[in-house]
Amino acid sequence: MTQFINTLVVVALIAFVVIVLISSLRVVNQATVAVVTLFGKYRRVLHPGLNMLIPFFERINRTVPVQNRTEQLQFNTITSDQAIVHFTATIIFTVSDQESETVKLVAFKFINETSFNIAMRSAVEASVREFVATRKQSEVLGLRTEIVNHAKTTLDEQLSSWGYTVIDLQITELSFDKEVTDSMARIVAATNQKIAAEAEGQALLITRTKAAEAEGAAIRISAENEATAARLRGEGLAMFRKALAEGMGESAELLGKHGLDPAILAFSMWTEMIRDAAREGAGNTIFIDGNLSTVEESMRRLQAMTVAKKP
Repeated sequence: MTQFINTLVVVALIAFVVIVLISSLRVVNQATVAVVTLFGKYRRVLHPGLNMLIPFFERINRTVPVQNRTEQLQFNTITSDQAIVHFTATIIFTVSDQESETVKLVAFKFINETSFNIAMRSAVEASVREFVATRKQSEVLGLRTEIVNHAKTTLDEQLSSWGYTVIDLQITELSFDKEVTDSMARIVAATNQKIAAEAEGQALLITRTKAAEAEGAAIRISAENEATAARLRGEGLAMFRKALAEGMGESAELLGKHGLDPAILAFSMWTEMIRDAAREGAGNTIFIDGNLSTVEESMRRLQAMTVAKKP
């Protein structure tokens, strides 16, 4: 009987030891760390793998994931000209490192995960609203990158105080109410029409200016050509008259050397004039004054023209 009792005690002791050993072993999964408390107070951090606890005294209070985490946020904000902007943002964050102080901060800064998500959402919204509130609706669409940079700068400081690091922040959607969108579309259309009208006006002005310049150049060239032609005609006429005078003088001098009356030259010129008038004239009849006194007077005048004045 005594031996049976002893055996039972040994078995009980062995079972107790096995239970103690089993209760002291804990497996921490990859990409997580476990926060251990002793009598409710933070004691240490367990890393991935098999770990041991002090049985009945130490316990795992919380498991903290150290992988990248993603949250999608949707919220509204108002511009400086009172337009409501709808945002959809995606934030990627993670625990800053696996050091004990950082893990302790992550584990005990908020009462639970829901409280942390609410705080993070509020931080993102506050940062975006702070930036958008100083801009007009017409500016917001073109400032998506600036909004992200401003929000990320603010969040980096805020989340680092909670033990987290912001990896990325993206605004995946940015929109206005339908009334605002329609009004913006009308403004864009009116602006485009104004630009088109100004461009058409500039094109018409350039066309008319070029046409006026071309017309002025044509008039200038025509005037220059006419002036050149007139000058050439004058020079030709002067040369003709000079040659005529020299020819008449030489002829009169030649007639004088041969003892002939220079009046013959005048008479010859007069008859040639009548002949050329009959040949080149458009009419069919030529009237010649047959009065002898008139003929004699004309001959005297022609003779006077051919006589060179003596110095």
